[in-house]
Amino acid sequence: MNSRVKPLWLALHLPCLPLEANLPLSSPSAVVEQGRVLLGDQAARRAGVESGMGIAASRMLAPAIALIARDRPRETSALQTLACWAGNLTPRVSLVPDTLLLEVGSCLRLFGGLEAVVSLAREGVQAQHYSVEVAAAPTPLGAQWLAQARTQALCSDQTTLRQQLETLPVEVLPHKAAEALRRFGITTLAAVVRLPSAALARRIGREAVRLIAQALGDQPDPRPDFVFPERFALSLELPATVEYATALLFAARRLISALAGWLSARQAGVREIVLQLQHRHTVTDVVLRFADLTADGSRFERVLRERLERFTLQAPVESLLLTATQVVPRPHRNQALFEAAQDTADAIGNLLERLSARLGEKQVYAIATHDDHRPECATQAASLFGKVNSGITPGIPPVLPRPLWLLEKPELLSYIQGRPCRCGPLTLLAGPERIEAGWWDTRASRADVRRDYFIARSADARWLWIYRECQAPGRWFLQGFFA
Repeated sequence: MNSRVKPLWLALHLPCLPLEANLPLSSPSAVVEQGRVLLGDQAARRAGVESGMGIAASRMLAPAIALIARDRPRETSALQTLACWAGNLTPRVSLVPDTLLLEVGSCLRLFGGLEAVVSLAREGVQAQHYSVEVAAAPTPLGAQWLAQARTQALCSDQTTLRQQLETLPVEVLPHKAAEALRRFGITTLAAVVRLPSAALARRIGREAVRLIAQALGDQPDPRPDFVFPERFALSLELPATVEYATALLFAARRLISALAGWLSARQAGVREIVLQLQHRHTVTDVVLRFADLTADGSRFERVLRERLERFTLQAPVESLLLTATQVVPRPHRNQALFEAAQDTADAIGNLLERLSARLGEKQVYAIATHDDHRPECATQAASLFGKVNSGITPGIPPVLPRPLWLLEKPELLSYIQGRPCRCGPLTLLAGPERIEAGWWDTRASRADVRRDYFIARSADARWLWIYRECQAPGRWFLQGFFA
């Protein structure tokens, strides 16, 4: 039995790419090439604007129509951005004009079958506001032709592929070959494949015959893989300047989706990304930091939305640049019997990031240990995102036991015959541990501080951290509580 995984190609055809690569646009709108309408949006088509129509005629039918010159470099950039996004599904991606080809045969078990992969692919492309036609086949060219013909066919074997391909019109072939076949009265590939190959090659050319053989799987069809960039820094030129920060989320969503796919293909995560807003003369950086290592595109978008809703642009934005600044290999997570613990951790991380985006990073912080023997200085506020406030470097936690709860101001204790009391006499369990102020600390309040610390137990069985002043009058104070 051959255990080798058979290749299966998923074609994502983008029939409206020349128009949708320029989104967002006003409506009605259309793309123009060589003085003729190439493609119009739904509003333009309702007004009667059709492909091949002249500019003057289209303006007569739709006076408010926005006509945009076709921008092939923008289409190529959009296709490459989608290729990065496709890394969420498979590391093998190949590009042809207006179509992505994904090799998903080795990924079917991961996602639960072909239909599940198709559903994820369609939803992912549509979420980025692209129209898409999907088809699957054992050969890349077969999948491409089926998707371009809008058959929505999912062929997992050669027999089904041949049956589906034979129903296609000859227009899937190069233009000259299709014209020659129509002159002979041949309209479908079913009639073409029944002709002798030698005679067919003389009539329509060897190139067209080779394409048919590759689509059917009778000849190999090697495809160059899309190479994911080593460093993620993806730019997007906006079709028009944007004056409100919230309007940037629409365009940034495409960059964020590409980043999530790129991280998945690289098996990496980030703790920080930077969205650079490029104005005519200046640049504004929007830095997004995360509580832990993540590659979740929805998490990126959620934090960015929180930031943009409270962000005021200093000048109109002409383009965007998204950069992953702290990329770290992501360890694989073992599948757990109960996912509740991980779900809770993810929910806490999401909550902290949203609070930080709303309130500011300085308002949401953690407590970190600090290398200092004095209790008041042993902990400091630390950033949730890898940078500690005020230049403090977290140190090694002390070896001696310390309480989790330190009082903001030590509580004066009463004492009877030199024995400290709090709701009754306290029992001293450990100590003394002498702690003195550092000689380097020149503040008057700490210039000459010497204390003997004890671990004590109260009458209600609570464990306390108390101290006695070494200077007269030798008072007792409560410093903190153990858990």
